[in-house]
Amino acid sequence: MTDYTLHYAPDNASLIIRLALEAQGVAYDTCLVDRAAQGQSAPAYRALNPHGLIPALQTPDGPMFETGAILLWLADRHGGLAPAATDATRADFLKWLFFVANTVHPALRMLFYPDKYVGVDDTAQDALHTTLTQALQTHLRRLDDRAAADTLPLALALYLAPLLRWCALYPRNRDRGWFDLRATPHLHALCARVETLPCTAAAQTAEGLGPTPFTAPRLATPPIGSAT
Repeated sequence: MTDYTLHYAPDNASLIIRLALEAQGVAYDTCLVDRAAQGQSAPAYRALNPHGLIPALQTPDGPMFETGAILLWLADRHGGLAPAATDATRADFLKWLFFVANTVHPALRMLFYPDKYVGVDDTAQDALHTTLTQALQTHLRRLDDRAAADTLPLALALYLAPLLRWCALYPRNRDRGWFDLRATPHLHALCARVETLPCTAAAQTAEGLGPTPFTAPRLATPPIGSAT
């Protein structure tokens, strides 16, 4: 037994937390949330995350949810992911972390699951897709500008690389031509750097992410569980 149990599904937002734990060298257990069986809606999982979203992380301080909150908590608890609270660069880290967690990540969720936000009407879903992809292109350009100015803290890099992966892969039933990682060269370089990290090698094995999970992603082939 360890102090941490990561409740995960392959190639879900839990991937970001797996990368962080691996990068910090923190021991943890895992518990599969079986998405094919709607495990995220089961009462036992809802007791950990009442919103029914993945991930949840069990800790000595109680269960945690929200990807950005878990990342920040791990950074402060174990170090190595982000500037310390007294560091002069902490403010810059926080504003970009919250931008990714509060703006970019939710926009992707809406893009991937439009029916949860505008229902099943095709016209409404088309309009939402157009609005979100235009907004995301702007968001990614701004992040690319930030990445050009200085190396991003590891927590941000580990958050962004999976989000960029999913831009290339999902939703499967839509044209994804709006996204081209090469159009944001500094984010492309960030993804290439993250691919070389030992934490990524561990995640590749655990979740079947393939040889180039961030620069040229393909659908995951996990040993257990499913991404959707």
